[in-house]
Amino acid sequence: MQPPSTGPAAMSSLLPILLFCSSLLAATTNADDLWFTDCPTNTNYTRGGAFEGNLDALLSSLPAAAVASSGFAKNVTGSAPGSQAYGIAQCRADLNASDCRACLDGSARDMAARCPGQKSAMLIYDGCLLRHSNASFFGAADAFVRVVVWNPQNTTQPEEFRSLLGELMRNLTARAAYASPRMFAAGEAGLTPFVNIYGMAQCTRDVAADDCNRCLSSAVAFIPNCCEGKQGGRVISRTCSIRFEVYPFYNAQAAEAAMSPALAPAPGGGSVNGSDHSGPGSNGSNRTVRTSLLVSIPVAVVLLVLIAAYLCKRNRKPREHVQVASTRGHGDDEEMGSSESLLYDLGTLRAATDNFSEENKLGEGGFGPVYKGTLQNGQYIAVKRLSATSQQGQVEMKNEVVLVAKLQHRNLVRLLGCCIEEHERLLVYEFLSNNSLDKILFDPARQHELSWGQRHKIIQGIGRGLLYLHEDSRLTIIHRDLKASNILLDADMNPKISDFGLAKLFSIDSSVGNTSRIAGTYGYMAPEYALHGIFSAKSDVFSYGVLVLEIVTGRRNTFTQDSGPSEDLLTYVWRHWSRGNVRDLLDGCLAEGRRPQEVLRCVHVGLLCVQEDPQLRPGMASVVVMLNSRSITLPAPTVPAYALPGRAVTVAAANRRGRSSLDREGPMEAVAAREPSINEVTVSDLQPR
Repeated sequence: MQPPSTGPAAMSSLLPILLFCSSLLAATTNADDLWFTDCPTNTNYTRGGAFEGNLDALLSSLPAAAVASSGFAKNVTGSAPGSQAYGIAQCRADLNASDCRACLDGSARDMAARCPGQKSAMLIYDGCLLRHSNASFFGAADAFVRVVVWNPQNTTQPEEFRSLLGELMRNLTARAAYASPRMFAAGEAGLTPFVNIYGMAQCTRDVAADDCNRCLSSAVAFIPNCCEGKQGGRVISRTCSIRFEVYPFYNAQAAEAAMSPALAPAPGGGSVNGSDHSGPGSNGSNRTVRTSLLVSIPVAVVLLVLIAAYLCKRNRKPREHVQVASTRGHGDDEEMGSSESLLYDLGTLRAATDNFSEENKLGEGGFGPVYKGTLQNGQYIAVKRLSATSQQGQVEMKNEVVLVAKLQHRNLVRLLGCCIEEHERLLVYEFLSNNSLDKILFDPARQHELSWGQRHKIIQGIGRGLLYLHEDSRLTIIHRDLKASNILLDADMNPKISDFGLAKLFSIDSSVGNTSRIAGTYGYMAPEYALHGIFSAKSDVFSYGVLVLEIVTGRRNTFTQDSGPSEDLLTYVWRHWSRGNVRDLLDGCLAEGRRPQEVLRCVHVGLLCVQEDPQLRPGMASVVVMLNSRSITLPAPTVPAYALPGRAVTVAAANRRGRSSLDREGPMEAVAAREPSINEVTVSDLQPR
């Protein structure tokens, strides 16, 4: 959500264009990005019983029923008291049918994985929500704030912005509650000739109009407590949500159609079992009530603001983009106490991996080997055994695991927990069946398994995951070792970034760091990091650029050990790009289904990411925009880092000495050599001790 960093004068003129063009995208988040998970652990049901069968039937029917009923459905399965399953499914009103179905189908799958064995659960995504329970909750309003997210960028005209935003959100609240058939409203207000404020308000369609209005008013009243002076923010509760930004994050045409009274559902519409829907327009009394609310709401809002301020102060964690309010009223101390559920028993993991046998070994990285394991319940896991040389303490590791385990994104490998026993430090991840990207991408016998469509999806997915780590997650995380072997693929070839979080955690106020401990891989490290230990989000952008070029060309960014120094990938790509001979770059990419303009755009973006000057590299928000919008004219890239004559020699020599992966203390030896001498004699670089 952050705009790209400013650079030299030549780049500064492009910044307004990039910011404007970013508005061409509906949003950088996906409809299926998970924002809220509610899995109360005190509502377990007996496996194999009647309720489980009713719940399975409920979750399998709701997505299709919602798509067929303008994006909303509620249903009850089962007839015996105590075994009935109640559920609702709803999509954001501006989503089309296919996106709605995809989001809800993913929700149903995630529900079984995230809340197994729970009678009551709820998942709220960017584009949809799914909720079930063993007791009826239809029509029960819940205005308690669950999640608060804000854009870290400040507004330039705070007073005007605050006034205009308040008026806009009040209008959208009233329209969603009383005038929109889908209890949804979206609109915009002009702040300046070039800047608009875009807002959205929506309620679940099982609640009454008055309850919707109260929920939305409470959410709007919470804005000063979380998002004062910010360019964007969202407030989410179980029955309503609001959002505002300075760019159009919704489909305006679809939103306008969704607000049209002509789309009002028939009685019982959106209910699978035909029960009446108590929504807007159900009777004429709502118009009269609206007038009385104009008098009573200000008093209620003042009380709600005081309550919300207290809850925000109690639950707020300092310097985080996202706040997740405790669903059970636990404070921070109790939340840390619940982290014990993230700890695995060493005996359990030994049994799951057959005592870390070689047969179960999946591979080995810079932080240690990884083993496949099978828990007693049949769940597959991946267990990373951190090397004994790790200097991280047990308390620090546990704290980091607790933080990282809270990150949820479809393009991040899920960290399930850890084990710290008997000098062992083990990380437990979800298991992904297609292993790492490098095993397929660089294997001549398997390259054909990756079509261009899949490669493009992988490029985009990695970009979204990296954007989440840098800007949209609860933490600010710099990966520092992004490479093909750290990209895992699920059964559908969806990419998931692994090994994130334990590398480097940042406070929100830190954007650049310096370290004497270099952890990374030759070929992927940005020059400022490799040479000086300076790392930032732009270091990850460099690694991402290398990865994009590898995916497009099917070539590793390494050197052969037998034939001596050879042309590295960046030099190879730049040579063809600068000469206008790009066709040869695509030899490693299957011609079938390939879209030339799409491929060239990926190469162009990759070259922008690997520029030597970090300030010239785009931020991941801009990268995601560039990859998704064909209407944006991309700036011309400069010569990539390491792509000058003679710069590859030292890197190649280091690789041949077996130092392709680093994780050590002290400054790194030279990675990039100086310009070669004319007579090719050896030049020694002297460094003070």
